[in-house]
Order: sequence, then C-alpha cells, then structure tokens
Amino acid sequence: MRLTVGITGHRDIAPGEKVRLRKEVRAFFESLQVRFPNLPLELLGALAEGADSLVAEVAVEMGIPFTAVLPMAREEYLVDYDSESAAREFEGLLAKAERIITLPSRPGADLKDQDTRSWHYAQLGVFLSNHCQILLALWDGKDNAALGGTSSVVRYHLTAVMPGFEDEMSAASLLADNENDLAFHIVTGRDRPGGAPADGLEAGKDRWMTSHFHQAEGDDIPTEYGAMLDRLSEFDQDTRRYSNSINKEAYPLLENPPDSPIPPGASMVEHLFMASDWLAIHFQKRVNSSLNAMYSLAVIMGLLFIVYSERTSLTWLLATFLALFFGGVILHLVGDRRQWHRKYLDYRALAEALRVQFYWNVSGVVDPHSPGFAYDTFLHKQDVELGWIRHVMRTASAHRERGVEPSREWLTWTIDSWIGDQQNRTGQLGYYSVKSTRNEVTYRKTQRLGAACLWTGISLAVALLVLGDKLSDEQREVVLILMGLLPLIAGVREAMSNKKAEKELIKQYQFMEKIFGNARQLIEERSDPEFQRRVLKALGEAALGEGAEWILMHRERPIEHGGL
Repeated sequence: MRLTVGITGHRDIAPGEKVRLRKEVRAFFESLQVRFPNLPLELLGALAEGADSLVAEVAVEMGIPFTAVLPMAREEYLVDYDSESAAREFEGLLAKAERIITLPSRPGADLKDQDTRSWHYAQLGVFLSNHCQILLALWDGKDNAALGGTSSVVRYHLTAVMPGFEDEMSAASLLADNENDLAFHIVTGRDRPGGAPADGLEAGKDRWMTSHFHQAEGDDIPTEYGAMLDRLSEFDQDTRRYSNSINKEAYPLLENPPDSPIPPGASMVEHLFMASDWLAIHFQKRVNSSLNAMYSLAVIMGLLFIVYSERTSLTWLLATFLALFFGGVILHLVGDRRQWHRKYLDYRALAEALRVQFYWNVSGVVDPHSPGFAYDTFLHKQDVELGWIRHVMRTASAHRERGVEPSREWLTWTIDSWIGDQQNRTGQLGYYSVKSTRNEVTYRKTQRLGAACLWTGISLAVALLVLGDKLSDEQREVVLILMGLLPLIAGVREAMSNKKAEKELIKQYQFMEKIFGNARQLIEERSDPEFQRRVLKALGEAALGEGAEWILMHRERPIEHGGL
C-alpha cells in the first residue's frame, strides 16, 4: 500500500515563486514521510505545465514514484502546451512515470472545442480526487468557476460537487460525511494581472483543508484523518509482516478463469483481497483462542472459588485463583494492545468489500468509462476512521483501466464463481448455506447445554433437599460444588455466544443465502447480459450493505476480557 497524493494547481504560477514552491512541496512530502514512516508515498498527477510539473520534479528528486494521468490521448494533450520546451519537459517526466493512465474521451467528442476540452479536464480532476488520500493544491485560493480548473477540483474534493460535470453518485454520498476530503493548500500566485492570492492568504502560509460543508483549516493534519492513515499504514505493515504465509495460504479469487485476457486491475484487487482475507482469518483465530482461554479461565476460577469456600484451609486454591486472574489480565492486555479484535473486524470488512469490487470489475458492472469511485456509499455512515478501508479500494480502483469492457466470458465466470450453486456448495451461495447450518448447530448446542445445566442443577438441589441427611460431608460438598459449577458453565457459554453474536449471525447468513439464491434464480431466467449485470450490481450493493451492518454490529460488542 502507498499513501497517494493527488496534485492540482495552476499552469501559470509566478516564475518568482518557483523556488519557494519547490521548498514548500519538498517540506510537505518530508512531513508526510516523518508522520507516516511505514507508508510509502506515491504521486498522482497530469504533468501539466506549472504546478503539476514542479511537484513531479520534486517527487523525482526525492525518489517518490508517480503515476501520470492524462485527460486525453498524448498527442491531443500536447496541444495545450505553450512551447516546445514545455512539451519536452512533459515528455521527459512522462518517461519517468511508473504508470501512465489515459482517461477515455467522451464518445463523439470534438477535442477542438474548448468546452469539450474543459469537460475532459474536469474528468481528470474527478479521477485524481477520487483516487488519492490527500489532494495537494497549488492554488491562489480564488474560485473562478472554470470547469476543470484548480478551484473546481478543490471544490469537488471538499464537497463532491463539480458544477458542469456531474458524475453518477448517490444522494446518500452527497449528504454523508466524507473521509476523502483531505487537502493541503500551498498558497500560489499566478503570472497574470491580478494574480495575487485571494484576500487573507499569504505566501508561505500553507494549510490543511477538510470538511463537507465547512472548511476546517490548520497547520497540522486533523487527528481523525491521521488516525485513518495510520490504519492504512498498519494494513501495509501487516501485509508485509505475514507476506510469506499470505502467498502460501491465501484464498485466490482468480481460480479457473476463462480463456480470455484478465481485465486490467483485477490482479491488484485480488492481491489486496488475498492479503485482507488471510489477515482477517489470522486475527479471528487469535480472537477466538483468546476468548476461549479467557472463558475457560473464568470457569476454572469459579470452580476454585467454590471449592475454596468449602475448604478455606486450602490456601493454595486462593493462590492459584490469583495466578489465573493475573494470567487473564495479561492475556487481555496483550490482545487489547495488539488490537486483535479491531483488526479482525476491519480486515474482514475490507476483504468482503474487495470481493464485491473484484467481481464487479471483471464482469463489467462498473461503468468502464467512469472516472469516479464506484463504491462511495460503502461504510459512509460509519466514523471517518474506517475510511482507510475505502482508501484501499481507491488504490485498487486506480488500477482499473478505463474505457475497456471485459468480455462476455467473464460475466458468465463471475456468476458461477461469485454466486455459485447451493446444491454443489460452490460460490457465496454455498458458503452462506454451510455457515448458516453450522451456526445453527452451534447455537442449538449452546441452548441444550444451558438447559441441561439448569435441570441438572435443579435435580441436584432436589436431591440435596431430600437426601441431605443421608449424604456424607464429602458427598454434600461434591453436590454443592456441582450446583455452583453447572450454572457457571452455562452462563459462560451463553456469554460467549452473545459476545460472538451467534444468533444475529445466523439471521445474517440466512438473509445473504436468500439474496444470493434470488440472484441466481433471476439470472437463470434471463440471459440478457445487461440484465444480469443489473442483478450483480444489486447483489453487490446488498453485500456491501450487509458488510457495513456486520462490522457495526461487532463493533458494538467489543471483546472486553477485563470484564470477566
């Protein structure tokens, strides 16, 4: 993973400010490297004259890789360069780019028309904003309302609105808080009459800008955004730390692919899915092992306490009780410090989101011409800290080649691989069927254990009442211990079931099994590719929605061992 910085800025920056701007851009990059030392930087920009080229040159000097995003074909793009020297500078920087992305032209577009060219620059701005974590703006601070200009790109990044260019988005995404609105403003003058910065802005007074409806400006990166990017860095570190195991054990999505070229970007999504899926399973095992250990300790400690209450002379029981207690505290502190539960939830939510992203991409559900981010409503209702999950998806989305539609074979493959078949236990349909059945069995066992312990305890109480005088002291002690221990076992097992939300998970699995079953039925009834893609889109939206509900439900039931 990388921390991606998008660049927008004026072409006609004042020549006298270039030295200062280079220093401030370098200082900005260095501050990010200090703040996020384990998250490599990456630049995303169009290499236009002026600000874009200046920032790209600084990135090259610092060894920061960059991806060139061209708003139109190279030959057409060069028309907007004012001199041969500027064109040569562009070609030189382009040769150093790690990747080159050329955005598709609007069908039938006349690129000689200035309004059409402005539309393409607006499309560029939307792409840059949607696929970076931080937008770096070398801007005079003035809103000139020019479509595709620096001010319109900054406005779009802060508000998700660009008048004159309306990409598809849901009403919910416009109203929700936006984690992708972090921008850094370097105040820049322009080489034109009246080119001074806007009133109240001064050269050298750089600032962070955020917020959907209100700008929050300051010298330091906002705390919640810093925490979000820390999560991104943490995911990258975990991926690197367990890379050998991930490569050997992770579950791939591209199994038995059709005899057709793999859609561009699919491998990147699969790579991220495999990492997040393996990490989710890894930390789930740690959470479950920790939980089992803690509740086992609770039962043993309860048993020791009951025995000690009958045999106060056995002081070693009290010592053992205290040792187990402190052992549980240490286990709790280790799990809490290493955040096993939080990582399990986050990585599972990420993996399921990437699964949808992968199948949508290869099947052609996502508009191949759209410069936007197709998953903008996922986790939008949650806190900004979870925005790192969407940032991982943005990274994958940037690798999807625009303007290229996958072949029909991939649609058929997606239906078989993603939806699958319930009878043969394949795909997600088979997965949810199996998980639903297994969880029902586990939940029934919990209920039976509780009932058995309850009635056994009642029976022992009756036996003690009826036969109390006939029992020896040792027999009476055993009965009393069992009367205290059996409810404890039942209560601990019920607490584990509640903590894992087993009952709620059964409902979720049954719901998703039904959703996938309905999707399979609809697709089998009609062979029209566009209709089938509509079904897959609805299916993905349901899966993303359920994923958001899942992580919210489990976040509200944190594993708090210390309460045992």
